[in-house]
Amino acid sequence: MGFALSDMQLSSTAFEGGGDIPSRYTGVGEDSSPALSWAGAPAGTKAFAVICHDPDAPLVTPDGTYGFVHWVLYNIPGSTSGLDEGCEDFTSGKNDFGNMGYGGPMPPVGHGKHQYYFWILALDQQVDLEAGLTMWQLLARIEPNLIGMNRLIGTFERS
Repeated sequence: MGFALSDMQLSSTAFEGGGDIPSRYTGVGEDSSPALSWAGAPAGTKAFAVICHDPDAPLVTPDGTYGFVHWVLYNIPGSTSGLDEGCEDFTSGKNDFGNMGYGGPMPPVGHGKHQYYFWILALDQQVDLEAGLTMWQLLARIEPNLIGMNRLIGTFERS
């Protein structure tokens, strides 16, 4: 499965690209998902999915997955151009905390600054997916319909 970035843009009022994620959006704060907005979706976009993944987490599984997944959200209509802070709309997948919905950044103490990739994925059709998919299951299911994607990277360090 291979993906390439598109011209779509993802931003947040909570933090700038490459900047620090405020603690309110982390596991040591209110653990609320940040507001996100996107623009420039490819023509023909019918649905979106959002993922937050920490590739810096020192976790590799026997099946080859890596990092730590903090958020999996999908079945987002193509008419949507953003998510409010603390969004609980649409369909939640399972994060690596073992919960549904958002689980904010919380790297191990003293592990240094981690990068958190918030991904927006554009699909050419609304794929009706059941709740509880992991990030890896979601990616496998939507890959044939993926027509655009991009990311917003924020950082967080727990001391």
